Amino acid sequence: MKENSNDIPMFGGTISYEAFGNLYLNITNQCSASCTFCIREGCDGVYGYNLRLSREPTEEEIISDLEKYELSKFKEIVFTGFGEPTCRFDIVLHITEWLHKKGVHVRLDTNGHAALMNPEMNVVEKLKASGLDSVSVSLNAESEEKYNKLCKPRYEGAYKAVLDFAKEAVKTGIKTRMTVVGQEGIDIDRCKKIATDIGATFKVR
Repeated sequence: MKENSNDIPMFGGTISYEAFGNLYLNITNQCSASCTFCIREGCDGVYGYNLRLSREPTEEEIISDLEKYELSKFKEIVFTGFGEPTCRFDIVLHITEWLHKKGVHVRLDTNGHAALMNPEMNVVEKLKASGLDSVSVSLNAESEEKYNKLCKPRYEGAYKAVLDFAKEAVKTGIKTRMTVVGQEGIDIDRCKKIATDIGATFKVR
């Protein structure tokens, strides 16, 4: 069901922005973690775009924003931005379905906490059914202890949830990548092995 846009205050901030041949979607500033390395702590956006939202855009506003573009020119449409997209899981599903019908490639960049925030559903199956093509999952550390110190998740069992999310994504046929932020104290080789053992590709960002 679409959100009612009546009497919604004026919107401030950037919903979509272009970079590297992709179109990125910034649909929320909410997050289920407080990562020590998060760029939100030191800036208001990236590539000259203000990603601090005055409020969350409605589904209608996101679609209206997307309709400004010739979507076929982009390599990917990517849910990312200044928050965790799956904090608005229904919106991710609805917009992915809309984009899928347009025949464009859709990727989700996520911390992998979706199942913790939506325990009543199989989130990966829902994403697959919506037409999601690929997912990039933030692994960030080779152990739960390091992960909790770095990412400060709001849910217990978050590290296991990240691994389970990636495993399920691979299993359902969603192209899956796992990533870490390159920084001192992270065992990149162990992180890469975790990713490849799951069946995902790996990237240091």
